[in-house]
Amino acid sequence: MTAGQSRTPLVAGNWKMNGLSSALAELRALSDRLQASPAPCDILVCPPFTLIAAACQAAPQTPIGGQDCHPNASGAHTGDISAEMLVDCGATAVIVGHSERRTDHGETDALVKSKAEAGLSQGLTVIVCVGETEAERDAGKTLDVIAGQVRGSMPADATPDKVIIAYEPVWAIGTGRTPSVADVEDVHGSIRALLRQTLTNGANMRILYGGSVKPANASELMHAADVDGALIGGASLKAVDFDGIIDAYR
Repeated sequence: MTAGQSRTPLVAGNWKMNGLSSALAELRALSDRLQASPAPCDILVCPPFTLIAAACQAAPQTPIGGQDCHPNASGAHTGDISAEMLVDCGATAVIVGHSERRTDHGETDALVKSKAEAGLSQGLTVIVCVGETEAERDAGKTLDVIAGQVRGSMPADATPDKVIIAYEPVWAIGTGRTPSVADVEDVHGSIRALLRQTLTNGANMRILYGGSVKPANASELMHAADVDGALIGGASLKAVDFDGIIDAYR
């Protein structure tokens, strides 16, 4: 994946805990679609760990990533996966700090930061997720919450070519609800301002939007100010839906 002054958009799919070997047919179908109709954006698919190696073989021209990694390279951490293991399977990127990890596993900003640093140490592109709950939004705390998560989760050596921010309002993930374009632009603009303040090349860091993105609303959301692509959940499981979102950049 590349990033520069123009901030090449990225459309990333997060399969979450979905997909058996039969799901690779959808990945191959997506790869075929992209070969037939290339898009001027970067693509990433993050299947469950069990499918990463097979996914790399099934669609060698489609970048594959992991959904999480442990801060340590190895050790007595039953059930965990290290960044080195992801690389060994063929992954080129990793998602860290998704709200479902923060909620289901109690992950803190400090832990997310350490996972991001582990990913960077292995040469992975890291997508750092941030997002507010419905209660936090209703209390008018959205921008403060997001700023705190960005500051607390961002690796000290973050650069635009290796770190990406994904804003996903927790209340919109998988619910069918989406904030207005104005709301998305407000949050993304706030993140951009913070990145400019804290990083030398913060203006060039990509900021993705995620949360009930689908073909019907993708174009409007993807062309909002300071939105550099999307992190897609359920819609990434079907090639036709995922490619329909990618259409926003064709």
